[in-house]
Amino acid sequence: MTELKIDDNQPMTFKAEFEVLPLVEMPDYKGLPVKARTSSVTEEDVDKEVDRLREEAARYDPVEGRAAADGDHAVLDVAFTKEDGTQGKRDENVLVEVGSKDNHKDLNLALVGMEPGQTKEVTLAYGEDHDNESLRGKTVRYTVTVKGIKTKVVPAADDEFAKDLGEFASLAELRDKLRRQLTAAEERKIDREVKNALIEALVQRAGFEVPDALIERHMAARTENAARGLALQGIDPTKVGVDWEKYRDAQREESLKAAKADILLDEIARREGIEALDGEVDAEIARYAERMKKTKDVVRARMEKDGDLGALKARIREEKTLDLLKANATMELE
Repeated sequence: MTELKIDDNQPMTFKAEFEVLPLVEMPDYKGLPVKARTSSVTEEDVDKEVDRLREEAARYDPVEGRAAADGDHAVLDVAFTKEDGTQGKRDENVLVEVGSKDNHKDLNLALVGMEPGQTKEVTLAYGEDHDNESLRGKTVRYTVTVKGIKTKVVPAADDEFAKDLGEFASLAELRDKLRRQLTAAEERKIDREVKNALIEALVQRAGFEVPDALIERHMAARTENAARGLALQGIDPTKVGVDWEKYRDAQREESLKAAKADILLDEIARREGIEALDGEVDAEIARYAERMKKTKDVVRARMEKDGDLGALKARIREEKTLDLLKANATMELE
């Protein structure tokens, strides 16, 4: 608001400036060309899922009368001291595979030959290319105490294993269900790829300008989501060496596309009369409730309180709009 005037016995006057959405010259959104992969789930994929379940069902049997060797799993209490001398928290009953490629090589060397009750100090130097940013280029001194040694026993892939899972009469039944699950997941992935490609094709055909405020909103949201993702992993976003202002600026091009896509999809939905129906919203809330193990009423009340119900309706409306684009696309199978 500018040029504000307040005079005695006179009406207040001011000049206000607003950013408004552009007039949309809608490109032809039916018949958009798009390539799509065909779903392909192999027996090797099913084998990997069976092996994953076997790993989850593995048991760890105690080993008596000998020291730790490669392939064993050691139960450790671990404390560490940083380079500046400060003490870190102590972790208890940590299960570590001796000789694992995921361990620091010097830790593996130290664990081989240790017996229950034995304590060692191990100094580990981490390279500048280490996966964990907080450890890159650092040297940390660990105090490790072996509390026990175990051997991992993975069940065989047979009918008895399938029965132990509680809902299958045979390994063949288990494999059938896993195959269906993998196929459904692959089809969902392909569906998302196709819809992303349709959005890209639609945006490329649109020539209007987008208000800067919308672009800035997307840039801020992308930056906040990245920082929140680190925080959820227990990583302080302010201590990872990221210049968040530069990160935000680097999001401009993708944010422009996203803002343009929002305008286009909203206009298509308006023209086609697409809305989120009450039954569709209820069904989605029911799915949320099932995953969260809460009642539908509790989940709905929480969403209404947090202002998330409107966002849910918008997502449903957008997904239905993308379904329409996909149904009318010129599809080429790869």
